[in-house]
Amino acid sequence: MLPEPAAVLSPVPARSPEPAPSTPRSSRQVPHPVARIAEVAVHLPERTRDMAEAERDLHRRNPRVAPRVPMVSRLTGVRRTHVADADQQASDLAVAASRTLLDRAGLGPQDVDLLIFASATQDMIEPATSHIAAAKLGVRAPVMDVKNACNSVLNGIEVAEALIGTGRYRRVLVASGEMPTRGVRWDVPDRSTYALSAAGYTMSDAGAAVLVEAVEAPSGFEDELAAELAGLVEPAAPPSGILGSAFTAESQHWDVGMLPGGGTFNPRDPERSYFEIDGSRLREAFLALGPGPVDEALEQAGVTMDDVALVAVHQVAVGYLADVHAALGVPADRTIVTVADHGNLASATLPLQLVTALESGRLRRGDVVLLLGLAGGISMGAMVVRW
Repeated sequence: MLPEPAAVLSPVPARSPEPAPSTPRSSRQVPHPVARIAEVAVHLPERTRDMAEAERDLHRRNPRVAPRVPMVSRLTGVRRTHVADADQQASDLAVAASRTLLDRAGLGPQDVDLLIFASATQDMIEPATSHIAAAKLGVRAPVMDVKNACNSVLNGIEVAEALIGTGRYRRVLVASGEMPTRGVRWDVPDRSTYALSAAGYTMSDAGAAVLVEAVEAPSGFEDELAAELAGLVEPAAPPSGILGSAFTAESQHWDVGMLPGGGTFNPRDPERSYFEIDGSRLREAFLALGPGPVDEALEQAGVTMDDVALVAVHQVAVGYLADVHAALGVPADRTIVTVADHGNLASATLPLQLVTALESGRLRRGDVVLLLGLAGGISMGAMVVRW
């Protein structure tokens, strides 16, 4: 019914008995980033839903189908979720987070070169929700939507970095508005439907915004010489920015988690407008991914897991985090648990963990962060960032 904790990552492969000599940390080539995460913000709806009480209500509405005990909240550790107002749209949550971000950065809508709406949720099929968000925010710039389930924001950052690297844009706003609660079924006709619906009860609404900016590269010999001379007096701080990333997908598993209504498959069937998630198959699919993208991203970045101060990982349940720690060799104190009090926020999960770490003092200038995304479809993404 629900994905087991081990569904997140498979165990790290055993090391060779005679590993190749490693490069000393002091001599590793540190990449000069082309873009950095300059600011991040989230917007959480004030209205919340107590998970255990919601499940008791589910049983009262469906006494012969849903269990009497709050099984989902007990298995996942989710205590509450956020629920947007009935008159709010996904774009409204994205705009609320974006306004907070721009205020913090001392910027206005006119300073945005490109707006990417990156979310599993959308206001409507056409036009792209990025147009609606830009109009509400007052942004007069090119826009596009990036959609890849719970990895949408991470992929949005990936696209922003790539476009900044070409020189086309210098400041990209990645905005997300997640409203998965609109796709949760509360009137359940039978046990099989309940099994496909159960994972959706932990889903939660939120807005998120990430500002990705260009990083100035040394322009010539004089700049490099100045930096070298300055380093003789005081060691130069490593450059902030996106240091490395890797993404993978096993798309043959696209049907393990669906919201199948509204497209060409089921354009007008209201019964297909709810989440259908096969937890057992999702577990098997994630097991096949392994830690490859994490290893590749760390290698690109020229760092090891020992250098990582914070791991922000997509969370659907409290229980599976121990398996993430074991699979990646990450101490428990490197992660922040957000799913218990905020639910599964889809692609807004990673921004929330960054904001939480910043506000609590667990993330500081110069820290290395590993962003780890897991999404239906299925896909996995790893991005290493120096803050």
